[in-house]
Amino acid sequence: MDKDEATARLSAESLAAGDPTGWFERLYTEAERGESAVPWDRESPHGLLVEWATDRGLQGAGRRALVVGCGYGRDAEYLAGLGFDTTAFDISPTAVRVARERHPDSPVDYRTADLLDPPAHWRRRFDLVLESMNVQALPPGVRDAAFGAVGEPVASGGTLLVIAAGRGEDEEPPAAPPWPLTRTEVDAFARADLTPLGVEALRDTSGVLRWRAEFHRPA
Repeated sequence: MDKDEATARLSAESLAAGDPTGWFERLYTEAERGESAVPWDRESPHGLLVEWATDRGLQGAGRRALVVGCGYGRDAEYLAGLGFDTTAFDISPTAVRVARERHPDSPVDYRTADLLDPPAHWRRRFDLVLESMNVQALPPGVRDAAFGAVGEPVASGGTLLVIAAGRGEDEEPPAAPPWPLTRTEVDAFARADLTPLGVEALRDTSGVLRWRAEFHRPA
């Protein structure tokens, strides 16, 4: 089945059942059976993450990173390779299991967890939190809570990096996820004393708008 068709079908069924995040596990299990594919499964870490880290000469030695909605772990492995003590989580147990299988010698601590109900001890613990292309897969009623939840693990003096597909303020969202974020929605990550350091509106090679936004929590 086409990747987009599987996403549309499974997300619609979950939303109709009042379970806006249940379709992630169903997608990963179908992918395991070869019945569909995970659209965001890729060979390498996200290019906007790599570019951002390279421009800053980012080094993680002695610091902790958290990857939100890690999927199969490409971004988490990249941050661990920079020296971060990296924790990565996904709501899908299947995704977490496959991530561990793909990276059997990895130092990354892969966990099953819910962004909207994370472990209490993660609060204000991580020097870098990466949210890449996850919140855009949540419907509006859930997304508002997610804006605040994403920033909670950022430690004093720490950074939140957000990467997302973008759309104009007056542009209608698609019928099925992902639902690209507006600039107003990106700005909504700045909660609980997180300060925006910069929001970049970038175009990929096909002309699609992407946001890359950096937020900081004062020490």
